Amino acid sequence: MRNRKLHNFLIPYFLFLISYLGMANIVKAQDSSHIRISLLTCTPGEELYSTFGHSAIRIIDSSRLRSTDPIMDVVFSYGNFEFTDNSFYLKFIRGKLPYFVDCQSFYPDGDDPGFETEYQKTNRGITEQVLNLDGAEKINIEKALFENIKPENRYYKYDFFFDNCTTRNRDIIINNDTAHIFFTPAMPAGTTFRQAIHLYLDRNDKDWCTLGIDLLLGKPCDDVMTTAQSQFLPDNLMTTFDSCKSSRKLVLSKTELCLSAKQKTSLFIFSPTLVFWLLLLIIVVFSFNPAPFARNFLLSFDGLLFFVTGLFGILFIFMWTCTDHALCKDNYNLLWAWPTHFIVAFVVGSKKNFVKKYFGFTAIFLALLLLIWFFLPQQMNNALLPIVLLLIYRSTARCIALTNTLNDAA
Repeated sequence: MRNRKLHNFLIPYFLFLISYLGMANIVKAQDSSHIRISLLTCTPGEELYSTFGHSAIRIIDSSRLRSTDPIMDVVFSYGNFEFTDNSFYLKFIRGKLPYFVDCQSFYPDGDDPGFETEYQKTNRGITEQVLNLDGAEKINIEKALFENIKPENRYYKYDFFFDNCTTRNRDIIINNDTAHIFFTPAMPAGTTFRQAIHLYLDRNDKDWCTLGIDLLLGKPCDDVMTTAQSQFLPDNLMTTFDSCKSSRKLVLSKTELCLSAKQKTSLFIFSPTLVFWLLLLIIVVFSFNPAPFARNFLLSFDGLLFFVTGLFGILFIFMWTCTDHALCKDNYNLLWAWPTHFIVAFVVGSKKNFVKKYFGFTAIFLALLLLIWFFLPQQMNNALLPIVLLLIYRSTARCIALTNTLNDAA
């Protein structure tokens, strides 16, 4: 009886042990690669090019090395470019600057300062997400990255929104992950590209950069982002990796390797809004001065105002039609920055009737524009409101002055 009880106990025990060992061997067989792959997300820096952060892929691989060799610990980083070419600026403006992927050691190694050290020097944080991948997936990702850094493959056509350092990392991971992944949104529903950019620029008090971006980026920048499109920002990719839904968790662990220092608060108080409103106030006050030198100054100022405004209009058309920047198209800033202002700038003092009509039409059109300013399909930068008012004011003044001159002559 006792032997039977012992027998009944041992059989399930041995079955469990065999099952456990079998599962362990299966798991071991699934991942015998000795590779660990991580997504690195770096916090934003103080410079404009680093305002939005950075992403990279870290690979620790001991599978192909001798026991006497150090473990390979490298970082693959997209978004690099070379400054040696004389045509750098033209290629950059036209959206044709080639970017490339680079590989460096995570820790200092000889002449290589190391990825971690470079970010520590600039007080930027690094968060590591170790990815939950099987052996075959890790091997495929590693092979794909080493294939990409070959001289014939490493260069690609960079696009800040759709093909940057972050989206490249996402694509190479997802394309080699056999699990069916569903990403949850990282930002509130209805967020546009422009709003996402403003979020980072506002944090760093980059009001002038915000103005410049709002001037160059047209209506497509106000499109609502999909979850995948929002992953052009490193923080968003990290967040979606944490919360993604699939047959298995994508992230095994998350660690802050470097803590970012608190960014300095900007003491620069001369924001575009303040500067432009002060300019408008100064010109309005100055226009009440009847002295001849005041009239000559205003004539010169009007020429400069319309000259610069016309130049911006020409720039907007160039960025729209002559570059590969898709989000610079359909720029509604052309409603106030007319390229024709560039020509009129040279005849602001003319007594021709067509000049008077031009200024009159400009004043009326821009006044109507202000009425629909906040209802345009493109979100306009409100720092431009005093500039539009200044154009209306000086156009009206020129029209009245020319009307009086022409009436006196008649």
